Amino acid sequence: MTDSTRIALVQTRWLGSRAAMKAEYDLLIGDAVALGARWVCLPELSLSPYFPVQRDPNGFEWAESLDTGESAQFFAEAARGHDVTLIGSLFEHSADGTYRNTAVIYGPSGDRIGLTRKVHIPSGEGYHETDFFAGADEYPVHDVHGVPTAVPTCYDQWFPELARIYALNGAAFIFYPTAIGSEPTDPEFDSQAAWTTVMRGHAVANGVYVGAANRVGEEHGLTFYGSSFVCDPTGQVLVQAGRDTREVIVADIDMAVLRRMRALFPLLHQRKPKLYGRIVEPTATEIPERWRSSERLDP
Repeated sequence: MTDSTRIALVQTRWLGSRAAMKAEYDLLIGDAVALGARWVCLPELSLSPYFPVQRDPNGFEWAESLDTGESAQFFAEAARGHDVTLIGSLFEHSADGTYRNTAVIYGPSGDRIGLTRKVHIPSGEGYHETDFFAGADEYPVHDVHGVPTAVPTCYDQWFPELARIYALNGAAFIFYPTAIGSEPTDPEFDSQAAWTTVMRGHAVANGVYVGAANRVGEEHGLTFYGSSFVCDPTGQVLVQAGRDTREVIVADIDMAVLRRMRALFPLLHQRKPKLYGRIVEPTATEIPERWRSSERLDP
C-alpha cells in the first residue's frame, strides 16, 4: 500500500428530482474515477433539496431509512458500479423514530462501512435545521483505504472542539459534506472566506487533511457558494472549486506529509488538558436572536 491516495469531491446543484441527481452523480463519479480517484465525496443531503431553508414540515417527506431508502440504494449501486468508496449524505429516519442528518460511507463492494451523524444543528433564518434534525453525540473514525477518516457534516466545521476530538480519536482526514451559502438576514455578508479559513485552521492545529464538498445554485432565495476544497496539514489549499460551477476536484491524501507535519509540530501531544475546563462551561456572551433554538416541528 502506498502512502498516497487520490480522493475526489463532487460539486453540483439541486436539479429538481432525485432521478436527475442520480444521473448527475453517476456521470460525475465516472469523471472522478477517470481522474484516478479511489474514493468520491458528495455534498450534504446528496439526493435532496436543502429543505431546511424553509420552516415547512413537508420537508419530512425527504426522510428515509438508513439502509433501505433511495439514497442507500443509490450509494451502494454507485460505489459498486464504479468500484470506488463513496461518501454521501441523507436525511435519516431511524428505527427509534429519531430524525438525523447522516453521512454514510460505502465501499467498492456496495456495503455500508460507516456512518456519522451531524452533531451541531443550526437554527436561524434560511437554516432551520433544528426543525428537522436531532444532534448526535458520537465521534467515529473510519478506515478508508488505510486513511483514518472522520465525516462530520456542514455546521460541524465551525467548531474547533469537534475537529480536535476527531484528531484525538485518530483521524488523518476530516471530510465535511456541506450545504452553505448566503445569509438571508444580511445579504451583503459573505462567509465563504471565513468558512475556508476556519477549516484550514483545523487542519494546522490538528495535523490533518481537511475537505468540504458544498453545493451550488439557488434554492428558495438561499444562494450556495460552492468553493469545495481540500487542504493539507499545513493549511495549504491543494485544490478548490469555483463558487457556481459543476465540477469534480481531486487531491492526494499523502500520509507522509501528515507524519512530517506532526513530527515538526506535535500539538496533539503538547496539550494541557487540566487547564481547559473553561471550554466546557457556558459562554458569557448573549446569543443573537436569529440563532436561538426554535421548537422542533412535529413531523
